[in-house]
Amino acid sequence: MRKRSQRLWLIGAAAALTTGAVALAVMGLQDTVAFFQSPSDIAAKGVANLKQSIRVGGLVEKGSETHGSDGALLFKITDGVNTVPVVYHDIPPDLFEEGKGVVAEGKFDETGRLVAKRVLAKHDENYMPKETYDALKRAAESGGDKNYGKEPTT
Repeated sequence: MRKRSQRLWLIGAAAALTTGAVALAVMGLQDTVAFFQSPSDIAAKGVANLKQSIRVGGLVEKGSETHGSDGALLFKITDGVNTVPVVYHDIPPDLFEEGKGVVAEGKFDETGRLVAKRVLAKHDENYMPKETYDALKRAAESGGDKNYGKEPTT
């Protein structure tokens, strides 16, 4: 074999290995990627079209927090226009309460509820993640509750 042919084989093998490594990384990360959605985004797309893990952000709807017979925390996330029912089978964060900002990460079940594997509550009275603020502001501009779109502080 000539040196030129050897180099071409070496470059081809390196390209194939790199492509395989990237493909394995993408397949491995598919289940860990979670895109942010607001309740209005979910209502527009429909729950049936959301098969992957997602993050839903908004405010915990007042009067919606209950506990199931199995001890699960049941609540609704709202952006002032639409709501998303959530079930969480773990201990909620200390700052979790009705009317406050929350982000829940999980997948939808066959009944249309978000089965959260993680719930994040805001860390102080004034902070709201930018994505949550933007979603609440869009909902308020489209005719929702005007009190939900307060300006965040960082």
